[in-house]
Amino acid sequence: MKWTLSQLQKYRSKDFPIDETVNADEVMKLNPEIRGASPMHVTGRADIDSAKVTFHLTIKGHLILPCSRTLVDVNYPINVETNETFLLKGPDYETEEEVHQVKGDVIDLNPILHEILLLEVPMQVFCEDSSEEGAPQSGKDWEVIHEQDKQDKVDPRLAGLAQFFDQNDPSSDS
Repeated sequence: MKWTLSQLQKYRSKDFPIDETVNADEVMKLNPEIRGASPMHVTGRADIDSAKVTFHLTIKGHLILPCSRTLVDVNYPINVETNETFLLKGPDYETEEEVHQVKGDVIDLNPILHEILLLEVPMQVFCEDSSEEGAPQSGKDWEVIHEQDKQDKVDPRLAGLAQFFDQNDPSSDS
């Protein structure tokens, strides 16, 4: 996704739609945790004026990451919306948002897309699949308890206490 400034200036007051598929294999080289990446579908538009170019983008695809428990491959969906601004003139343009300087005569979005994808990688990913290759759900003297199950069960050691207040106290009958 590269454009020269002269290509972009042709669309200065016009609609500049973006609908491209980007190969994200470079991200796997930058982060060894990423085992695979689907081609990312990038859609959006660009607003072009004499001082800056602003890209309004949506990035969709998925990354293959290792499960934090079992190291099984997990498809992690990516759906990111971002705005990236490139300044065409010097750094004298003041703004609150983060901006990029144009180097030379070309705007290249690929390094920025790779950076966005790297920032989307979570600290931990868990596979939801309880198949054989996923995490075991039980073993000798243990089993995985989900929070709903835990709330519904009463500890059998304390079951007698639940009936304690249902009985009448014999000393208060007099």
